[in-house]
Amino acid sequence: MFDVNALCWTREPRSCAISAGKIEVVTSPHTDLWQRTYYHFRNDNAPVLQMELADKYFSFVVRTAFESKHRFDQCGVVMYLDSENWIKGSIEYENGDFQHLGSVVTNHGYSDWATTEIDASVRSMWYRLSRREDDFCIECSPDGTHFAQMRVCHMWEATGPVRFGVYACSPEDSSFKATFTDMDVTECKWLAHDGQQPDED
Repeated sequence: MFDVNALCWTREPRSCAISAGKIEVVTSPHTDLWQRTYYHFRNDNAPVLQMELADKYFSFVVRTAFESKHRFDQCGVVMYLDSENWIKGSIEYENGDFQHLGSVVTNHGYSDWATTEIDASVRSMWYRLSRREDDFCIECSPDGTHFAQMRVCHMWEATGPVRFGVYACSPEDSSFKATFTDMDVTECKWLAHDGQQPDED
């Protein structure tokens, strides 16, 4: 069973509840993760709950459920190394019609955002974050069984142990409850590409 005691707050939320199989976070207004690109502002105050692992090959899976209702409300999976080097995958609420399922990769203080629109009725999503040395993959799944690739990226500062886990935030004047369950760390589910050399021990 996944040990929630291995998780530590980078920034603790105003309200949260943690039990053996569940983490509940109530977001505070004006919390976010973003660095510079396009908007020029820098936001680095979202609650982040993570564990540290030195393994070069692993996968972390988590199920999210959320009561988001205001623009940019979001929760999901994160690997937060420091304020200028991190990745996240999440659903960001937009309006009553659609949300943005997407990912942000931040290297050396500059963020990028890749998204696709999904229906606003979606209230739960699974994510799987996988590491292969200093490359990473984020996948999502509506059922926890069939995962689809969202993003493959390189993290320049991920040369040693990394910290990863979950986050939730409300960039505008809002608050909502995010629930995280079914967390697990496994062998790397992001398999070597056909023809790629075998993994090193």
